[in-house]
Order: sequence, then structure tokens, then C-alpha cells
Amino acid sequence: MNTVYDILRRPLVTEKSSYQSGKANQYSFIVADSATRTQVKDAVETLYDVKVERVNIINTPAKRGRRLRSRRLLIRKSGFKKAIVTLAEGQTLPIFEGVQ
Repeated sequence: MNTVYDILRRPLVTEKSSYQSGKANQYSFIVADSATRTQVKDAVETLYDVKVERVNIINTPAKRGRRLRSRRLLIRKSGFKKAIVTLAEGQTLPIFEGVQ
């Protein structure tokens, strides 16, 4: 890994992640496959200038879909590594905030 921009690929915005950001102060990111917990923590702290308390990492498997005509299984979406970052009390990330 060269930079912090290589570690954090993009934020993951779903219904569950928006609920977690509001209630539990947790934010989800899609990270590089070779990223570790300490690299993710350092990247979030340097990019967003916040204090990270905890990092959970989940390897999500590839999702399979069906082709309608032949009914064969196809892998449609590849797997990725997801990091759930818990921030210190009272801190937020501006990219997850609603329209103001």
C-alpha cells in the first residue's frame, strides 16, 4: 500500500450503514483486499481528522445470480472487503450526513 487513498476505496452507503451511522456512530467503507485493521484506522484518522475507537473487517463473499433463459448460475458481483469503523463519542463524518 502506498497511500491512504489506496486503502479506502469508497464509503458503503446502504440502509443498514445509514442506521449505524446515526445510532451507533459506525461507518462502513469498502477497503483494499490486503488492508489490515491498523492501516484502515490510520487512513480514516488522517483523511477525516477523527478519533477511531474500533475497526471490524468483514470479507463479503461473491453474490451469485441466475440467468433467466438457461437457469445457469452466474457470479454477478465479486466479493470485497468491508471495514466498519467506530468513531469516538460525538464525532461524525461529513460524507454520511444527509442533505442540509
